[in-house]
Amino acid sequence: MIVAIYIVFFFIILRFTVTLFNFISNPKLPHIANHYTDLVSILIPARNEAENILNLLRSIHEQDYRDYEVIILDDDSDDDTYAICSQFAAEHPKFKVIKGEPLAKGWMGKNYACHQLAKHARGRFLLFLDADEKVYKRLINSAVHRMYLRKLCLLSLFANQEMDTIGERSVVPLMHFLLLNLLPLRLIYLVKKRASVAAASGQFMLFDAELYHRHQWHQLVKNKVVEDVEIMKAVKAYGYSGEALLANGMISCRMYTNYIDGVNGFSKNFMAPFNYSIPMFLMYIVLVVGGPLLIISTGDLPLIGQIIGLIILTRVMISLSAGQNTWLNLLLHPVHMFNLAVIAFLAIQQQLTKATVWKGRKIS
Repeated sequence: MIVAIYIVFFFIILRFTVTLFNFISNPKLPHIANHYTDLVSILIPARNEAENILNLLRSIHEQDYRDYEVIILDDDSDDDTYAICSQFAAEHPKFKVIKGEPLAKGWMGKNYACHQLAKHARGRFLLFLDADEKVYKRLINSAVHRMYLRKLCLLSLFANQEMDTIGERSVVPLMHFLLLNLLPLRLIYLVKKRASVAAASGQFMLFDAELYHRHQWHQLVKNKVVEDVEIMKAVKAYGYSGEALLANGMISCRMYTNYIDGVNGFSKNFMAPFNYSIPMFLMYIVLVVGGPLLIISTGDLPLIGQIIGLIILTRVMISLSAGQNTWLNLLLHPVHMFNLAVIAFLAIQQQLTKATVWKGRKIS
């Protein structure tokens, strides 16, 4: 019992330390007023995104970067995605929409869509965005500046998350919760040629086009479910520089619109940071969810107070870094932990049965 308590206490201290490092180092993309004129190809894979994509297209049109092209690939949608994009493109000459080819054997759907999009791109930089996002002024100038400043092959941003329902708010904050207390983001750039120190978000992937076309990054990870992290690993393994930062309010995303979609969506990729190792994933879940309960069961009030204080400080720092409601995240922390356990159960079940389905396609 004593040994278990020491392990839990050490684990919570370690997670707090990582969170503190991320909070102090402030891994956000700085707002830059410099104006660049490189052609940026904005590439958007879209499958059944009729409800979302118009918000993204309008936000791109309204942002302040002028030297860009937008290519949308309709990936066999069975809703009005193609018609909506076609109508918008007809009224805005920098936008065009293409029909995707049938999914090739051995490929994941999004990876194949991105691979096709890159073939049509003319830009000095290739920017892959998801269809459920909105972009804001200074985003592209700030990102291009960062590419030049750090001589990056890949810059990835973790978008600010929009949450309108209590179901979303009880699940979506887990993304930044795991991200900011598992990995010091600054190390992704600082630790060179170490593929193990990697994270990325497919919501924003900005590539040096020359290196992308040379290595065909999406083809390299064509059968990977969590392609963003795998690409960052590949970039670093080849000796190039990659960086992952928080979007700092310059891009937002509403990932899911309800509780069920959130749980199902996260369950397909939450094991990626653990290299899909079920024992490692289980150990983390047991410690993060069950550890504090073990401490509370001891009845040791000073120890319980220390643990609760560390958890509160951790949630405050993560919420502030992610631009989320701090008080609501604190209030919902027990709910978040319960949902983390639910997601873990589904993730392990899908890993064992190879039965993950997303947007109508089996992906594992």
